[in-house]
Amino acid sequence: MKNKVVNWPVLAFGLALQVLFLNQAHAGFTVSGTQLLDANGQNFIMRGVNHPHAWYTHKTSSFADIAATGSNTVRVVLSDGQQWSRNSASDVANVISLCKANKLVCVLEVHDVTGSGEKHEAGTLEKAAQYWVDIKDALIGEEDYVIINIANEPFGNNQAPSAWVDGHKSAISTLRNAGLSHTLLIDAANWGQDWQEIMLDNASIVAEADSLANTFFSVHMYEVYQNYDKIDNYISNFQTKHNLPIIVGEFGGDHNGSPVDEDSILAVSELYGTGYLAWSWSGNGGCCTNLDMVHGFDKNNLSSWGERIINGVNGIKATSKLASVYDTNSPSPSPTPSSIPTPIVTPSPVVTPSPTVTPSPVVTPSPVVTPSPEPGALTCSHTVINSWPGGFQGRIQISNTTSTTINGWQVSWEYEDGSSVASSWNANLSGTAPYVATNLSWNRQIQPGEYKDFGFVGKGSGSAMNVRCQ
Repeated sequence: MKNKVVNWPVLAFGLALQVLFLNQAHAGFTVSGTQLLDANGQNFIMRGVNHPHAWYTHKTSSFADIAATGSNTVRVVLSDGQQWSRNSASDVANVISLCKANKLVCVLEVHDVTGSGEKHEAGTLEKAAQYWVDIKDALIGEEDYVIINIANEPFGNNQAPSAWVDGHKSAISTLRNAGLSHTLLIDAANWGQDWQEIMLDNASIVAEADSLANTFFSVHMYEVYQNYDKIDNYISNFQTKHNLPIIVGEFGGDHNGSPVDEDSILAVSELYGTGYLAWSWSGNGGCCTNLDMVHGFDKNNLSSWGERIINGVNGIKATSKLASVYDTNSPSPSPTPSSIPTPIVTPSPVVTPSPTVTPSPVVTPSPVVTPSPEPGALTCSHTVINSWPGGFQGRIQISNTTSTTINGWQVSWEYEDGSSVASSWNANLSGTAPYVATNLSWNRQIQPGEYKDFGFVGKGSGSAMNVRCQ
């Protein structure tokens, strides 16, 4: 075999292009701790409604009507044909176009698996997963605007936890193996209400099955959730235990004659910065017509339930913010293939193989022992980056102001106004007065002139004092 002459600059540029386009393939929403980030990397909090499109495919004006309420998201009922008439790929493509035309984030769900294992006519999670693969041509390229809610309430009551865990792990693999890189949403067991706490106990196991680390979760709050403490405990415990986003994917003011504490659902959602999607726009059957937000799909005929959700305290109009992908004042994602920089030709660069590109940081604890940081090596700052009545979102930034690499950090702080942290991400958190945060394995190193940060949500105003780092 003849020796091959390698053009190192060209090869290096080719590798850079490959990485660039791989990153572009995974554009769209991403999961970051307890936050859902949109394609511009901006925190996105869902505020919207469910729309029963599968049963009312002719009510396409509903998308514009829902957008007019101030909603930033619509969760769209679809059928894969197991119980109802199958929504075709072309119909789904039209739904997506309607969402985009009305600046709505489109959460698509298959409804046929509702109550499986208990409801004999319910479909299977396996077939629902295959449906998304079958219509993938309508989905690929829409990652910035579409979230796939694999199946609505896919397990009924008294089902083995392993059925929910293993069924969703397999479904996630089916979608990822088919090349669908969208953010995935998983519904809780027990008809979505999780009274057995199967999702609360096992969400991390399911999330770890996602090769793109881009899965989050939904609980449906009906008669199981009748007081503030129950609602607060579920959401705060989920975030603390799993460090993953959760939304209230369905809820009503009552259900089957039993009350639901919708005021607390809205208040807790605002407190923790979690999304909510009310059930439903219109068209409910005999048991649940009081859950119609508008009567007869008439946007000018609000029900009392619609009035509460749209115009009430912590409701849609008061709290909804447009996704930045629809906001012309928001930063655009970068880089894009049309703005590829001209490569700089350098003599004989060392080319190392590129690791598999995943959204999550590769955990590689460094074997190199770095010098202990000198006094004053780190500076840190506490910032409240978002607030609402009774709560806040904070960030602490740790900066390396020295000429040596920092290999491990710790931050402590207190709140002078009695504020408290409910959940955090990108750090190990302990204590309360003071709080103490330490690095994770993947963010322990801070190079000279660089910084690392971590975030949290809390109760109170977040007025911090005695912020120290080492």
